Amino acid sequence: MPIDATGAPPPGLLRKLGPGLVTGAADDDPSGIATYSQIGAQFGFGLAWTMLFSFPLMAVIQEVSARIGCVTGAGIAQNLRRHYPRWVLRGVILLLLIANIINLGADLGAMGAALRLLVGGPTLVYAVLFGVLCIMLETFVSYARYAAALKWTTLSLFAYVVVVFAVHVPWGTALYHTLVPSLVFDRDHAMAMVAVLGTTISPYLFFWQAGQEVEEQRRRQVKALCITPRSAGPELARIRTDTIIGMGFSNLVAIFIIFATAATLNAAGITNIQTSAEAAEALRPIAGVFTFALFALGIIGTGMLAVPVLAGSVAYAISEWFRWPEGLDRRPREAKAFYGTIAAATLLGAALNFTPLDPIKALYWSAVVNGVLAAPLMIVMMLIAMNPRIMGRLTLSWPLVVLGWLATATMAVVAIGFFVI
Repeated sequence: MPIDATGAPPPGLLRKLGPGLVTGAADDDPSGIATYSQIGAQFGFGLAWTMLFSFPLMAVIQEVSARIGCVTGAGIAQNLRRHYPRWVLRGVILLLLIANIINLGADLGAMGAALRLLVGGPTLVYAVLFGVLCIMLETFVSYARYAAALKWTTLSLFAYVVVVFAVHVPWGTALYHTLVPSLVFDRDHAMAMVAVLGTTISPYLFFWQAGQEVEEQRRRQVKALCITPRSAGPELARIRTDTIIGMGFSNLVAIFIIFATAATLNAAGITNIQTSAEAAEALRPIAGVFTFALFALGIIGTGMLAVPVLAGSVAYAISEWFRWPEGLDRRPREAKAFYGTIAAATLLGAALNFTPLDPIKALYWSAVVNGVLAAPLMIVMMLIAMNPRIMGRLTLSWPLVVLGWLATATMAVVAIGFFVI
């Protein structure tokens, strides 16, 4: 039986899944659910094909970020600090911080609203309690248990699969629009395309997956692959499998959310959904209490997955910038600033729910910041991953180079679209 660099037999498929699976599932956060719900409500099944279109772009750039972490043994921010001017790193982290805090506020608010729909009570108090719970779990649960918990939390996304089978879906129509693109060149469709790509390809996911790959190396006590390139084959294969399955799972769930809202809300003439909680509430009189409850519970479950990823990606970036000890595998007293950043980002996000800030406008500007940040960050990531001085012998293969630059060009068009549309 073949062995890896640690001398252990290769793990089974389920054990191979980790950073990529969690990253993909975290992409379907309450804010993302709101976007997919609006697309289904407004356009019916007409834009379901966008999820198949975005899948290879999303998968390739997440694989690039994971490879950077695994090959160099350092996260995205640390590589930026090592190889690029400081102003690049400062600008990236500032934009990431703004976008993530707004996303955290929106997600915590959506979780609080979903719990209020289920049991009644104060939305704002629930939002704060969810934030505190996420901080406590991320800080005081051991990395091994926490990573496993995040992996199992991805099962909450199956709520949206069940929802689809609890309502009547015209499967012929749904599958046709999923497999056959229908291009309509108007403002509404262009904005929807921008929203889909801005939601599925987000910078915080780059930082998180790269950071988690570094964590896995520390946990297993193996060297960065640039130091041991001969052992890289199985590890890079694991990253590809993990990432493809994670991103595929993410986009499949997104398709099911579009199907569910298209078959119910759009069919009933409800075409304007601004939050995930609104989507859940609108489902109750149309699809029944069971479907409504599943949809609302899914919001809470995905929020419990996404909030730690959003806060954690900020903590990785800032800690790598200031060279602080970082990592969820460290105890709180060993990485006080890292865990303090997680807590501060989460609480700042929760605090946004107490301000007059319009959550819908906040989400829009968060999408703008993500769209603006994604393209230049992807350019830098591609340059890092193609540079033999950084990656050694493990630079990107030509297929990854082509697909990576295609994804980058697509996001550049999306960024321009935010300002032109």
